[in-house]
Formats: sequence, structure tokens, C-alpha cells
Amino acid sequence: MTADDSFGRLDDDDYPAYTMGRAADMIGTTQGFLRALGEARLITPLRSEGGHRRYSRYQLRIAARARELVDQGTPIEAACRIIILEDQLEEAQRINAEYRRAAESSTPPPSA
Repeated sequence: MTADDSFGRLDDDDYPAYTMGRAADMIGTTQGFLRALGEARLITPLRSEGGHRRYSRYQLRIAARARELVDQGTPIEAACRIIILEDQLEEAQRINAEYRRAAESSTPPPSA
């Protein structure tokens, strides 16, 4: 991948652009917290060629949500489960909306 290719991917939410230290700074937490999220399998950072963890903006949003819950007193395991359930609910709602749109577009208009 060339430098131009990497620069073009910065708008990609899934591009692993942030080192662990930078990611922790951005969301105001510790590197240990990010490791704990990885151990809980909430997020799985990609690894650089040297084996260092790299995080995407999408993963940082998830980690920030986990931090928010933990700061409110939720145990980390429960916070991870809540986030997974929130994500599943959002996906189910998106699928239902698609089905509704498809059903509405296939229904003939009422006759006058």
C-alpha cells in the first residue's frame, strides 16, 4: 500500500489508523482498558506488521461507549454485553425497516 492509498483510507471508519496509545488518549482512558475490551472480545484490534494493536474510528466509538458505561458504574463484562445487545438491536431495526420499505413498494396503490 502506498502513502497515497493510506491517506485515501483515512475517511474509512474501519481503517486501523490509530495506535493503542493514541486511541487511549483520544477516548480518555488507559491502554489497559483497551486491552480489557480486547480480552472481553468487544473489539479486536488489527495488528501492524510489528504486532502492535491498531484501532479504527468505529472501534474507538465502541470503546468510548464502553468507557461511558464503566464510568457510570457498570462492570466491564456487563458493559460489553450491553453494547453487543445495542448493536444487535440496531441491526434488527435496520433489517425491519428494509423489509417495511420493500413491502410498501410492492403493494399496489389503493384504487379510487
